[in-house]
Amino acid sequence: MPSLPSSSPAPGFDDPFGMLIACHARMRQQLGTLTRLQRYTTQNGVDADARAAAGAILRYFDQAAPHHHADEDHSLLPRVLERAPHLARLVEGIGADHQALERHWRKLRPLLSGIAAGRNEALPPALVRTVCEGYATHLEREEARLFPAAQACLDPEAIAAMGREFAARRGADPRAQARRAGA
Repeated sequence: MPSLPSSSPAPGFDDPFGMLIACHARMRQQLGTLTRLQRYTTQNGVDADARAAAGAILRYFDQAAPHHHADEDHSLLPRVLERAPHLARLVEGIGADHQALERHWRKLRPLLSGIAAGRNEALPPALVRTVCEGYATHLEREEARLFPAAQACLDPEAIAAMGREFAARRGADPRAQARRAGA
């Protein structure tokens, strides 16, 4: 039931927009797993596959997703707002999306934790649909509007600084990653 990892290498800190897009792809995979898990537990209850899937979703949304939102909220959005104030409504909307998505996650998380622990928790279809649709709309808005606008208004120095901040947020050394990649 858990999603299989992608075989292509993840973008590095020298490509912060690539990292954001790759994270969106992983979010979509986890949301697909969530949708399948809701149907699966309704039909089969909680078994080892359901526990593993719930655990994978929890790990992703407890660990990677908060870094992703922090990358956008603290590294990307302030720079876009500073360089393109005419995008204030878009930036504010993205921030509001993050808050709404976090509220939905707080409702869903305890149910997934129960499944991961082997309890026969029900995943309400309406809640799963709300979470998945909220993320789908949000990710599309970022990819179609925010990221192209940000790439157009940010210079290479600002983009490099974002990458360094992404690395620092994760306790990583971006230079070490570049050396491993042969750059």
